[in-house]
Amino acid sequence: MAPRLLIVDDEPDGREALADLARSWGWEARDAADARSALPIALSWCPDAILTDLLMPERDGMWLLRALRAEIPEVPVVLLTGQATVPAAVEAIQEGAYDFIEKPPASARLRLLLDRALQRRTSLRELELLRGRLAAADRGGGIVGEAPATRALLDVIRRVAPASASVVIQGPSGAGKEGVGRMVHDLSPRRLGPFLAVNCAALPEALIEAELFGYERGAFTGARERRPGLLEMASGGTLLLDEVADLPLEVQGKFLRVLEERRVRRLGASAEVEVDLRVLCATHRDLRAEVREGRFREDLYFRIAVFTIDVPSLSERLDDVPLLARHFADRLASEAGRPPPEIGAEVLQVLREHSWPGNVRELRNVVERAIILGDGRAIRVADLPPELSRRGGAEEIRIPLGRSLEEVEQEYLVATLRRFGGNRARTAEALGVSPKTLYNKLRIYGLGARE
Repeated sequence: MAPRLLIVDDEPDGREALADLARSWGWEARDAADARSALPIALSWCPDAILTDLLMPERDGMWLLRALRAEIPEVPVVLLTGQATVPAAVEAIQEGAYDFIEKPPASARLRLLLDRALQRRTSLRELELLRGRLAAADRGGGIVGEAPATRALLDVIRRVAPASASVVIQGPSGAGKEGVGRMVHDLSPRRLGPFLAVNCAALPEALIEAELFGYERGAFTGARERRPGLLEMASGGTLLLDEVADLPLEVQGKFLRVLEERRVRRLGASAEVEVDLRVLCATHRDLRAEVREGRFREDLYFRIAVFTIDVPSLSERLDDVPLLARHFADRLASEAGRPPPEIGAEVLQVLREHSWPGNVRELRNVVERAIILGDGRAIRVADLPPELSRRGGAEEIRIPLGRSLEEVEQEYLVATLRRFGGNRARTAEALGVSPKTLYNKLRIYGLGARE
C-alpha cells in the first residue's frame, strides 16, 4: 500500500508541484488550500505524513500543528518555511513538528526528509500495533494470528484508530468485534481514557435509555439516586455499542442528538452535560438493510458509519486456529493456576478441519472444555467435543467380510472406548447412545472390565 502524504499550502501551483513530485516517488498525495480544510481531511484520511506551509491566511501552520497534535499526534508534520520564518519553525519543532524545510524545497532534501518521516511513522505503527494486539489478546479479544485476512483487519484497525470519527464494526457473532473495538481504542489518542462496552441486545428496552443517558433521583420508580449514563461515563474515552441494530427507534433519535451536539440530558434532568467521547458501533446485521426496512434511522447510520471495519469469520482465517488455540490454552490454564497444556499436531489438525460456526468464541469454549476434561498436561482429541473429535484424527479399524454384526459391533465398541481412553461417558456421547445402553453392551460382550 502506497504511503499517504497530505500537502497544505495556499498557493495552488506549489501544491500541485509538490503533489506531482510525491507521486513520482510512490506516494499517494492529497492537498488542501488552508489549515481549516486540511484538518478534517487529515482526521478521516489518516495520512502517513503531512507537509504544510507555515504562513497561511487565517489559520496558519502552527494552528494546524497544534490541532493535529491533539487529534493524531503519531503523524509526523513537516513545515514549509521561508528564510525569515526559520526561528518560528524551530519553535514549531519544540511543539511537536517532525522537521522543517525551506521554500522552495530541494527535491533530494525533501525526499530524504519524507523517507525519514515515513520510517519514523512505520516504527511507531509497529509499536502501536504490538501494544494493541497484546492488550486485545490479554483481554481475550482474539485478534491473534498471521492469516492474510487477519493482517488486512489489523491494517484497517491501525489506519482507523488514530482518527476521532465514529466506526461501525460488522461481522458474524463470536468473531471478536469487541476485541476489535478495544484495539481501536488502545491505538487511539484516547487510549488513557475509559473504554466502556454495552450489549444493546442484552438490555430490556425499558432500561436501555437509562443505561445510556443516566437518570436523576426520582426520574422513575426505583431511581433512588442520581446515576450518570454510559455516554457520560465514557467521556474522554470510547464507548462501544454492541448490537447497535437493537436500539429502539426512539432511543436512536436521542442518541443521534448526543452525537451531533456532544451533550447528554439525564432522565429527569433539566440541564445537559457536555461529553467528549468516540463512539464505536458493532453489529452482526447489515445496517443498510435495516435502514431500508425502516428499523434503523438513515441519519444515524450515516453519522456512525464514517468508517466500517469488516471482521472476518474464523473460517476465513483457519491458519490462525493453532495460534488462537495455544493463546486460549495458555491464558485459561494460567487463570486456573495450571501450567500451559501441550497441544499435539493431531488435535490442531482436528481444530483446523472444523467449520467454526461460532467463530472465535466457539474455539475459546472448546479449549476451555478440553482443559477442564483433560489431565492438565495435554489436550487430546478425546478431550474435544464429539462433533469435532469424530471428524479428524480418527483411528481406522479393518473388519474382514463375513464377520457377524455382533462381532462388528464389539470391535467398534472396543476401538471407540480405546480412543477415549476408557472414558465411558465420552464414548457413549461419541456413539450417540446413553451411558446405560453402553454399559449393557459392554456387559453383554464381556467388556465391563475394559477401561
